[in-house]
Amino acid sequence: MAHVLVMGASGGIGGQTVSTALLAGHQVRAFSRSADIAFSGSDTIETFKGDATNSEDVDAALDGVDVVVQALGVATSDLFKTVDLFSKSTRLLVDAMQKRGVRRLICVTGFGAGDSRDAIGLIQAVPFRLLLGRAYDDKDVQERLIKQSELDWTIVRPGILTNAPRSGRYRVLHKPSEWRNGVIGRADVADFIVQAIDDPSTIGKEPVLIW
Repeated sequence: MAHVLVMGASGGIGGQTVSTALLAGHQVRAFSRSADIAFSGSDTIETFKGDATNSEDVDAALDGVDVVVQALGVATSDLFKTVDLFSKSTRLLVDAMQKRGVRRLICVTGFGAGDSRDAIGLIQAVPFRLLLGRAYDDKDVQERLIKQSELDWTIVRPGILTNAPRSGRYRVLHKPSEWRNGVIGRADVADFIVQAIDDPSTIGKEPVLIW
């Protein structure tokens, strides 16, 4: 079993990943600005209250871990401002992981990030750009930083997220010719992430996840 650091642990996918990883028998360290409050009732989760854009916090959180799950998000109100959370935090994280020798990184971005943007249909392209353009421009940088690293990375690109319970029945689209948008529950994204922890075949892959 692995010692897993979940960054963005208080968010939807992050929180689901924490609980799913625990059920799978992993040791989990939950990292977020509100981790001490969000997981205050649990005696099975390590909490780390920290800022993903603070180099000292990131470095300290990596102590003793085997795998990092990066599942950061921004508030809806921030989507219409300049977004740099994803690139800034990833630049710090990649550097700190390489220095500490922590190799395994599983990062959640989204359908439309990186080269999957080419798979967005014409009807969806305009609203996608208006609503999510700033965030996904930054996620593009995030993905490039990860791919340029020496880490054993997996980039996870879920479609439109819901709070539906885990179904275990979802599609993992690896080929660019298969990529398309769709709906998927956060719990199923977490299911894939936790399975990927022990699955070396996912290293260097960037699948789109939908139902």
